[in-house]
Amino acid sequence: MTELTQFSGQSQNLCLHSTGNGDAVGADHRDTQHAHDLYGRREKGWFDMPTNESDFRPALSLVGTPSKRSNLLELALEAERRGFDGIACPSLGAAVAMCVSLAHATSSIKFWTSIQPIYYSHPVESANTAAHVHEVSNGRFAFGIGVSHGPITKRLGVQTGKPLQDIEEYVATMKATERFSGALPPILLATLRDKMLDLATKIADGAIWANASLRDIGRQVQMARLARPDEFRLLNMIPTVISDDIDAARAINRKTMTGYVSLPNYRNYWRAAGFNDVMDRIEEALPTRDDDAIRAAMTNEWLDDCTISGDATYVRERLFEWHMRGVQPIAVMSSTSGGQTVAIKELFAAFD
Repeated sequence: MTELTQFSGQSQNLCLHSTGNGDAVGADHRDTQHAHDLYGRREKGWFDMPTNESDFRPALSLVGTPSKRSNLLELALEAERRGFDGIACPSLGAAVAMCVSLAHATSSIKFWTSIQPIYYSHPVESANTAAHVHEVSNGRFAFGIGVSHGPITKRLGVQTGKPLQDIEEYVATMKATERFSGALPPILLATLRDKMLDLATKIADGAIWANASLRDIGRQVQMARLARPDEFRLLNMIPTVISDDIDAARAINRKTMTGYVSLPNYRNYWRAAGFNDVMDRIEEALPTRDDDAIRAAMTNEWLDDCTISGDATYVRERLFEWHMRGVQPIAVMSSTSGGQTVAIKELFAAFD
């Protein structure tokens, strides 16, 4: 992994599954295993999931928006009181800092970074911080990490190596630090295609998608279960809009997805999921830099496969469908009538 040589400012699009900073060093796996044995780091309760629809609540995404963070902690407490399945903290909103606050503000709900870019900090520092949050939260925290998309690392002035190698070295260094940092939380890897999922089953405790294909996810779930028949968490960040006006809801999700379809790795993923024609039309529109043309190329069939748009009943059913496929759904809420707070309250109302 190459060293971070320059940090040139904050990206406004870090919600695009970005990842962190680290100069990882190879670690001795025997030492890592010794640390695991020493601390007994995996709490099975972190992987408990409801088994029937009446008890089901999705996880939700919570971005630590500047000037609203205290109010967002109140939303987190309400999510806890309502029995929601967890809180995912994207890097757009200082994910680790938000998780530290959640460790102290809440008492029972699980939470995790979703995700923390590996190129933001050295793996030794990440291990120390993650172990701290894990300890003070009584095992409710998980550390979701991943590698950044090319446009984001370029804006940040980050030099990267090969994604699979970089993240494997990063995790190995974190685990080798565990004897000094204390017990690490479960580690979740940002995942999209099969190679990263395969790596996650080897070195991590779970995998997080963003905008995964419902059509294709069964194949990858089966792949993960065959590789890891033990507890291995699968999660997916799903752009979600609750509205009786499905066209208005879809319009917001099309706007959300515009940045993602500009990324070649995502387009290749959706091609593999069977959406070749849609990706062909999007690629024809991309050189125009015309967002309206790009969004017009997004069919409803494709959009509804990787996002959720509809009334409260439909949203509940679709989120539960993801759950029944073996993937914990994370509702990434937007609204036709307001910002994040309004959208999350609409999610709460949908499950009243």
